[in-house]
Amino acid sequence: MCGISGIAGFKNIGIPLLDSIRHLEYRGYDSCGIAILGSHGIEVRKNIGSVDEVNERERLSEPDGKLGIAHTRWATHGGVTKENTHPHLSCKGDFALVHNGIISNYQELKKELTREGHKFHSETDTEVIVHLVEKYFKSSKDSVRQAHDAVEKAFIKAIKRLEGTYAVAMVTIYEKDKIFCAKKESPLVIGIGGDTNYIGSDFNAFIDYTKNAVVLDDDEYAVVSKDRYFIKNTANGETVRKKITEIHWDSDMAKKGGYPHYMLKEIYEQPQCVINALQVDKLLIKKISDMIIESKKTYLIGVGTTYYVSLIGEYQFSSVAGIFTPAISSDEFKNLAHIDKNTLVIALSQSGETYDTLNALKYAKNKGAKTAAIVNVMGSSIARLADYTILQGSGPEICVISTKAALSQMIILLMAAIEIAVRNKKLTVKNKTEIERHISHLPEIIQRVLNEKSGFIHTIAQKYSHINNWLYLGRGKYYPIALESSLKMKEVAYVHAEGMPAGFLKHGTIALIDENLYSIMFMPPKSDEDLYRLSSGSAEEIKARKGFIIGFHFGDKRESEKLFNEEIVLPKVPDIIAPFLELVVAQLFAYFTAVALKRNIDKPRSLAKSVTVA
Repeated sequence: MCGISGIAGFKNIGIPLLDSIRHLEYRGYDSCGIAILGSHGIEVRKNIGSVDEVNERERLSEPDGKLGIAHTRWATHGGVTKENTHPHLSCKGDFALVHNGIISNYQELKKELTREGHKFHSETDTEVIVHLVEKYFKSSKDSVRQAHDAVEKAFIKAIKRLEGTYAVAMVTIYEKDKIFCAKKESPLVIGIGGDTNYIGSDFNAFIDYTKNAVVLDDDEYAVVSKDRYFIKNTANGETVRKKITEIHWDSDMAKKGGYPHYMLKEIYEQPQCVINALQVDKLLIKKISDMIIESKKTYLIGVGTTYYVSLIGEYQFSSVAGIFTPAISSDEFKNLAHIDKNTLVIALSQSGETYDTLNALKYAKNKGAKTAAIVNVMGSSIARLADYTILQGSGPEICVISTKAALSQMIILLMAAIEIAVRNKKLTVKNKTEIERHISHLPEIIQRVLNEKSGFIHTIAQKYSHINNWLYLGRGKYYPIALESSLKMKEVAYVHAEGMPAGFLKHGTIALIDENLYSIMFMPPKSDEDLYRLSSGSAEEIKARKGFIIGFHFGDKRESEKLFNEEIVLPKVPDIIAPFLELVVAQLFAYFTAVALKRNIDKPRSLAKSVTVA
């Protein structure tokens, strides 16, 4: 939800600062801008559009300077206009500031500042922060020669007035070698280089330049220069000692590698992501399994894609381990969950910064629950808040739409379900070995489907890209696969797609079936006889009303000709891995539909990768 970057260096930083917001553009891409402190003061260049579009018009890397901040925006307060684009300046242009988050008391502060003569040029909540700093700096009795203390004091005094969430970075002409930054419920990290230091919303901001980072916690602020930094507690000003985290991602992992879009690249990286998930330390899986067994009740929470991942987990724990672990969407967790000290809450988040999930986790901890998390970003807020964390190791996922990270989490939950099943005597060790052998073949089978079926999926997607309304139908564990698959279509293609249990169809929605409403049926393998029979019955109900159906199935093409108008026939696989294969096919179907419709694949409208606001 917006990307912040900053560099304090010993030589001109224009090009690396521009590159840093390119790497963060998946976090927000309505508009972007830079503020570089040079010999003639602070130069701000900004505009609406993508980083490359704005750079073409504004030449973002052109200003000379060794200190600067930058921002790529996903609009919350105020429309997508040049005036609302960050960075924002103080009245005299002597302070420049960028911000991620939401300041809930900004209207009150804005009225106060306006009465005192401050002039505002945007509709944003952010602009009040830079004017507050200006106000407190001007009122300081310190002289400009003592600006070191004056700027820091003014910055912290302003930060303490803010209500809501924020990651803030600021530069000023009074401290020409320092970036001032602060954090509360919005991510901010410091990149530690030899003679250059960095700040960013996440590691991608500076991964080309350093693998060493320090993660700020809530209610901490930092002052960063080219060769040093210090971190203090916002409330009491005490110095905070932080360990340096080594980032294991390679910068090449965050680049397209010849693919036309990150989404396609990340779909094709899923075989390796499954391998990485299967290589998660077995002791980590055992630990989270122990926590589930020892708890009287366990909730799985996530929102958006990770809610559907949680729902897959609910089905896996039920069918494999014989236990009930309800999945709840993080935004509704407080309204549904009953929490006590015997409760375990497992949070799923790709970024580890998702606002609703973070809030739900805090709520659970405050009620005395044990907490665990499965996340893809080390040092993230959720990773640090949870009592126990599994880092899934999917590598950076740049496309706003999650594919590989979601599949990785599903595999980790399945591994935990298998571990519990053995402990509960639902599976013998021999059965476990056989199931694990089946799962170990999944990367190879996904790769085969990607290689052999992508052209066919592309053809079908292009053929039906004009269809505006879809039903995605599945029974059992194919129901959450249908939900997640329909979400991909909505997110990337902007096409209405509704996921639901296939059995639910006849209880109302079947009235919509006509030539304009197309359906996709997620079929189980025939080995799951009851589920296959029921799913086939739902397909027959649609066909009887002259509805159009595309079938994803593992059967014989000749046997299914009467059931489906179009079909994607997949290799016959054991039931334990079948849903994952259909998910990959659905991801490709959504991707190719979006390509046919000329959508902005990696940065869909109105969406941001890490939703860090309420």
